[in-house]
Amino acid sequence: MPTDRPNGSLYTKIQDRIATVEFGHPASNSFVSELLQRLTAELHSLGKNDEVSLIVLKSEGNRAFCAGASFDELVAISNLDEGKAFFSGFANVINAMRSCGKIIIGRVQGKTVGGGVGLAAACDYVYATEAASVKLSEVSIGIAPLVIAPAVERKIGKDGLAELALHPTEWKNAYWAKEKGLFSKVYGSIEEMDKELEFHALKLASFNPEALAEMKKVLWEGTNDWDTLLLERAAASGKLALSPNTKEALEKFKK
Repeated sequence: MPTDRPNGSLYTKIQDRIATVEFGHPASNSFVSELLQRLTAELHSLGKNDEVSLIVLKSEGNRAFCAGASFDELVAISNLDEGKAFFSGFANVINAMRSCGKIIIGRVQGKTVGGGVGLAAACDYVYATEAASVKLSEVSIGIAPLVIAPAVERKIGKDGLAELALHPTEWKNAYWAKEKGLFSKVYGSIEEMDKELEFHALKLASFNPEALAEMKKVLWEGTNDWDTLLLERAAASGKLALSPNTKEALEKFKK
């Protein structure tokens, strides 16, 4: 059932054993904390649904895929508990994507920043368009992409992570992301991408779901400590968000 709220929307449609999950927010498909919680719960639910073999994760519209976490909520952090809770949002979503047991195909139609890069990295296979540039801007505002770093590094390696994180004001184009392994396929238009994604998803969903589930386990080998690791990273990020340097940088960025 579709659910619309002032702080974002989340829709799930199940057809032909494919669950298409679509999130949206007026601010370039960014995530407020509640929307992250709802996406986490939805992924856990789909993981238990025997009628679903495959998940397609997408965002609304034809522009930005995801602008990361809510800037307004970041600015409002006033203590360590709030900081940890804020950064735990993406930690919980990534862990839900990792542990749900279903192959997840990402559909990245446009630019993605910060936590949105983490979402793409946590997908098992990613379709993108030429407009899907990526950027990790966190260091430029006094924090660091600590929570999503394990997911990003898993796809593009430590060197790729450094290239993104240490050039926080520089966009990398979709072909860079494909070369590094973040994206699987890149297309010239949304229409072309959607046609190929639909064909691939239907084909995958027709195969033995047990085989897909076993393949999912193989793809995520060595990540069993992430339930603890990502929450530890969330606490460290929350601490960074309270530092005077970060508060100053955020005020400048806000103005």
